[in-house]
Amino acid sequence: MQIKQTMKKSANIATQEDVAYDDLEMSVLHKISRAVVLRKNVSELMDETLSILHSEMGLLRGTITMRDGNYLFIEASHGMDAESIKRGVYKIGEGVTGKVAASARSIIIEDISKDADFLNRTKARGEILKNSAFVCVPIVYIEQVIGTLSIDRPHSDAVNLTRDCELLETVANILADALARIYFRHEERNRLLDENRRLKLELSAGLMRPKNIVGNCGAMQKVYSCIAKYSSNQNPIFIRGEAGTGKELAARACADPAGIFRVVNCAALPDYALISEIFGYEKQSPTKFSKRGLFEDSQSGTVFFDEVAEMSLPAQRMLSDYIRTGTFRRINGKTDITARVRVICASSADIEKMLSDGTFDRALYEQIAPQSIHIPALRDRKSDILLLAEHFLEKYNAIYKKNIKRISSPAGNMLIIYPWKNNVRELENCIERAVMSTHDDAISGYNLPKEIRSAYTTRKLPFGEEADFGAMKEAFERDLISEALRSTRGNAAAAARILNLSQRILNYKIKNYSINTAWFKNQK
Repeated sequence: MQIKQTMKKSANIATQEDVAYDDLEMSVLHKISRAVVLRKNVSELMDETLSILHSEMGLLRGTITMRDGNYLFIEASHGMDAESIKRGVYKIGEGVTGKVAASARSIIIEDISKDADFLNRTKARGEILKNSAFVCVPIVYIEQVIGTLSIDRPHSDAVNLTRDCELLETVANILADALARIYFRHEERNRLLDENRRLKLELSAGLMRPKNIVGNCGAMQKVYSCIAKYSSNQNPIFIRGEAGTGKELAARACADPAGIFRVVNCAALPDYALISEIFGYEKQSPTKFSKRGLFEDSQSGTVFFDEVAEMSLPAQRMLSDYIRTGTFRRINGKTDITARVRVICASSADIEKMLSDGTFDRALYEQIAPQSIHIPALRDRKSDILLLAEHFLEKYNAIYKKNIKRISSPAGNMLIIYPWKNNVRELENCIERAVMSTHDDAISGYNLPKEIRSAYTTRKLPFGEEADFGAMKEAFERDLISEALRSTRGNAAAAARILNLSQRILNYKIKNYSINTAWFKNQK
């Protein structure tokens, strides 16, 4: 009888504990779900999540790490100072946190003082206390581990670590979508940096690429293939692409380097002057002179017709006749003149629409279209942006006798994000202005034009909100701090001196912006 009463009492206690924990779970999940909806800033969301876990569960410490390449860095923490956060860097597979990330499986340690895998790398705990438990769960987004969530808490018989773990797994799932933005930002930058390094190696190895064109993305490889194929014959070429993409450079790469190369800007001259420039004219009276045209003066060379769609239909037909026959007549001339000139045309216009409207000569189109080259817009070749920027940096360093060594990470991010409506030409102008205004050894974000900085700071934030003045200020401040930390290899004291801040204030801002100073140790 006594045994039955004892068992019943134990069951009641267990039921009460389950109910209490159910209430705890509901409270935690409700508060965190609400934070996900209300918090527009991901860093604030992470801090509030750990604060909720602390107040509801009584955790001693908590961390959220995010994956960056093969390492995990602390993005948010509770119960840790800046130095502890700096030390909290884990290689994938290393220690408990690294193993969770590698295996995508949660780990529970009942007593961290007895576990050989527990590194205590942050040194935030001082002497590791007995009966101190550690629970670490993976943060998974579309079957990919992007980070970890972990807590320290006192362990006793009243604590159910298994249910703690299940609760943390649910919290990690709730956060995963928002935190994925940080992860993919890291991934995109790393991908572009890796691509850039690869391109540099390939270029230095002397792979096939026209020496006057920079870029080696997939789309540009197709351009180079066309150039290699079309430069071996004398047939007309049609180069298409938006303004500023480098159509003239592609035309020069196709032309015989030993021959004359002449450029005709079809949009810059009125019709009569344009025809006279191309074909020449005969004198009509003793007081006037005859003039040779470009075709006569470019024998065995190349004439490049930029924006050929700006030509009038009569001029287009005259050009078409020359391509068909190899002969032409001067204006007012009575004899045919033979010229051996390669014709290359370029246009940024919608030629198909012009053909449909009857504003572009179909015969000319059919003559030049078989050998077509499409130059991609700069926004469609993002992996080339930093490569081009460094090329222009080197060019204008030489012109303005500067010794600017690099483009800062924040400035590089701004260049990558900007849409470049005027393509490579706009990027070159941007770098030239930056070189002229920079007095340090690196181009920083504030050396770039206002419109580029604005495009970066007003980009879409999480949950579809536009940045306000506060967000723009934070982004700019974060970039300045990041650049200072890069220049000091993560030394916060030295960075504080550069920024003319006290180390206490800088450490506060580093923590507030969730900047991983350890990441800058191996950065150049």
